[in-house]
Amino acid sequence: MKELKKNIVFGVLLVAFIIAFEILMARLALPAWPAFMVMIFFFVAHEDLKAAPSILVGGLAGLFCVVLLEKFIPLTAQALDHESAKLVFIGLFVFSIVIFKDIIPWVFNSYAFMFFLVGALAKNVPGADPRVWMGVELVVGALFIAGIVGIVKITAALVKGKD
Repeated sequence: MKELKKNIVFGVLLVAFIIAFEILMARLALPAWPAFMVMIFFFVAHEDLKAAPSILVGGLAGLFCVVLLEKFIPLTAQALDHESAKLVFIGLFVFSIVIFKDIIPWVFNSYAFMFFLVGALAKNVPGADPRVWMGVELVVGALFIAGIVGIVKITAALVKGKD
């Protein structure tokens, strides 16, 4: 029963947190999805703070690669058509993750690849700006991680000893 109470308190606080940030981001005309991806990955990592740098830096690297892809395609236009250039870039990016994942795991990881994939898809939305996404991912994503940690502590304090 204590676990159910804990889950209810945590759920209520988390939903309030999400709604507050969604409203704030809408008022600031900022996309919330990069920060929410950080939140999801932090939950997937079981709220382990040790995963936070890999999520934040890897996500930033993945979104930066969306910017790099925009530069890479025109640079290779003499030798490669658009689709071939895109595939070469993706191949180099994935190969870099495989090669460097043990050397620079904060940068080259699955989070980077997922942020790159979602960012490349979101790039097709009118008004899309990967540089803004990078700021949201890093700043608001870090706030989301801190918020979740805070919600866990508040939940523990509220449910402590109640049965």
